[in-house]
Amino acid sequence: MVVRLFDEVPRIRGNRIVLERITEGDAPALRELVDNKNVYRYLPTFLFEKQYDSMEEAIRLMYGDLFAQKESLILGVRHRGAGAICGLAEFYGLREELDKISVGYRFLERWWGQGIATETVRLMVEYLYDQTNIELITASTMVENVASARVLEKSGFIRTARGVEEDWGYSEPTIADKWFC
Repeated sequence: MVVRLFDEVPRIRGNRIVLERITEGDAPALRELVDNKNVYRYLPTFLFEKQYDSMEEAIRLMYGDLFAQKESLILGVRHRGAGAICGLAEFYGLREELDKISVGYRFLERWWGQGIATETVRLMVEYLYDQTNIELITASTMVENVASARVLEKSGFIRTARGVEEDWGYSEPTIADKWFC
């Protein structure tokens, strides 16, 4: 059965992880993620969770207007064995007339280098193409973010533009690569 993205908050199961709704019990892990400068050094300044002092408030609002207005769908990436939140998976920038969406992700530093990001992106792509009406998936990475570029490559993305200026909320334009899957 094909669903329209944003009709529901999905639960997407993988071998080691589950992408699912974040709960208020995940607030400490979300705070750890938000407070880590290494995590956000290659990410836009205006990400949703960065706008709130209270992680509990951010979690409550993630599935309110942000979701209802189809601005962003943020899921927690939970390790099935540990039960812990590893990071966030995000669907954003929906263009309904094109059946197009962008994907993004960010992870607690202690989960880096374990293949969790690649599994997450592959699950996102499989879900979008197999269970929703989405026909085109895009992503952006800072040129310097070689690790994220590698995750996208391993997940079937193709770099279609290199060194494009984008507004990521910094004082100067961000030089980014554009990806399609």
